[in-house]
This record gives sequence, structure tokens and C-alpha cells, in this order.
Amino acid sequence: MTAGQSVLVTGASSGFGAMTVRALAEAGHSVWAGMRATTGRNAQAVADLAAFAAEHGADVRAVELDVSDQASVDAGVAEVLAEHGHLDVVVHNAGHMVLGPTEAFTPEQLAATYDVNVLSTQRVNRAVLPSMRARGRGLLVWVGSSSARGGTPPYLAPYFAAKAAEDSLAVSYAAELARFGIETTIVVPGSFTTGTHHFANAGHAADEAVAAAYEERYAGLMDQVSARLAELSPPDADPAEVARQIVAAVDAPRGSRPYRVHIDPAGDGAEEVYGVGDRVRREFYDRIGLPDLLTPRVD
Repeated sequence: MTAGQSVLVTGASSGFGAMTVRALAEAGHSVWAGMRATTGRNAQAVADLAAFAAEHGADVRAVELDVSDQASVDAGVAEVLAEHGHLDVVVHNAGHMVLGPTEAFTPEQLAATYDVNVLSTQRVNRAVLPSMRARGRGLLVWVGSSSARGGTPPYLAPYFAAKAAEDSLAVSYAAELARFGIETTIVVPGSFTTGTHHFANAGHAADEAVAAAYEERYAGLMDQVSARLAELSPPDADPAEVARQIVAAVDAPRGSRPYRVHIDPAGDGAEEVYGVGDRVRREFYDRIGLPDLLTPRVD
């Protein structure tokens, strides 16, 4: 076990993020829960986290970090580095789901969905990677989604497309950071219809007229999708397993961390498809004479 590491988790006010910061802290790590509006709408989340830290004697606290704002990201990361000296692990968890017929979303809405799910990771990486590269070590954990490769139900296209883009970015970063000794773990949760706020807090399409036209032909489709996903998920499906798998990856010795981890209670087929893609990637890097980029350098 690699204990006592410094970890920053983005999007940590609720859902997977809130579960992850608590699980990491209980495992003995120093954890910063990145969230925006720490003195505003997320003030209660900050208070709850402080109460958890006091109750469990855990080394965890909130840090103001709005992943949609580079200045906020830079300031939040600088605060962590000033307090701890370095960051061992970053968990890219921030994200937002949207629901509705694809045509009814404006281009600006798609851009906003892409921003929070994809561009946010680039802002954070540009803030944290210089110090990781200088140390020659670090771990990026990317919280993706099985929707990027598995059976994808309708009315979730902007979110699915953004998560697919995030995964592509993670895969490319993995190779480009390998020679710096920075490791990559891509966590792929499936559909969890209870225990998180993904569906309850989801955004909706702005063009109500177009949405109404689709409702005439696809009446109640979104409710059907939600109901079917709930039926596929076993009754003991626990979203906290995502947090536990992240802790396992962080705790694993350097050089042995998993490249990809699946937590998919509904079994939508993503693990099979990703397996093929990851195999092809390994074979291609061998063919072009760059097999060392498949394994992070550990001195």
C-alpha cells in the first residue's frame, strides 16, 4: 500500500466525488475536495466535510476550485501546493449530465457540457502537471463512463459524447506522461440510478419547441430509459464501489496501478468494447516501436 499521499479530487461536493474524498481520507491520505461556491451553495457540503473530518480524525478539507475557470483552478492548486508541497494524485471527477433529444440542445449547451466534462480536465492538468513532471511521479485518475463505449440509450448524447472525448484525452495523456513517471488509471462506472445525483441534477434541452416535437413521437421515452436502466441494475448495486476502486488504485504500489477499472452493475458491454480497443492500442504501440509508452517509467 502506498499510504499518506496528497490527493486532489474535483467535483467533490456530491456523488462519486464526495464518496471518494471520504474513502481516501479514511484510507489515510491527505485529501483536498475541490468544489466551487464553497461559501455559497456548497457551504453545507463544506460544513458536512468538516464534520466528517472531525468525527473520523481524517485529513480532508474543501478547497475552492471551479473547474470551468482557469484562474480558480490555478488558485486552488496553488493553495494545495503551498500547504502540502506537492500533489501525488489528481482525481478528475467533475462532470455534469444532460437529458433530452439531441436536436433540442443548442450548440452553446453542447459546448458547456463539453467544457465541464472535458476541458475541465485540461485546466486542472495544466495546473498540476508541471510539479508532477518535475518530481518524476504522480497519478491521474480519470472518472469516465461506460456510456462512451457500451450500449448507449437515447436522449443522453451530449453527455455521452463528452465522456467519449474525456476518455480519448485520458488515453493520449497516458502515453505522453509515461516517460515522466506519471501513471494513469481510467475508472469506468456504469449506470447507477440510485445513490448519486446524476439524474436528479441533470440539465435539460433549451429548445422546448423541438423537445415537444420529439415528445409527440417518443412520448415518455426518458422515463422509459430511466426505468429500464433501474431494472438492469441489481438491487445491491453500490455507487460507493467506485470510490473503493479509486482508493485501491491510489493505494497500489507505483508501477502496478491498473490502466482501466470497470464498475458496471448493469453490464452494458463497455468492458468488452474497451478491452478490444485497449488491446489494439497496445499492439499498435508495439508495431510503431514505442512499447515503453505503455508503461509509466518508475525509477
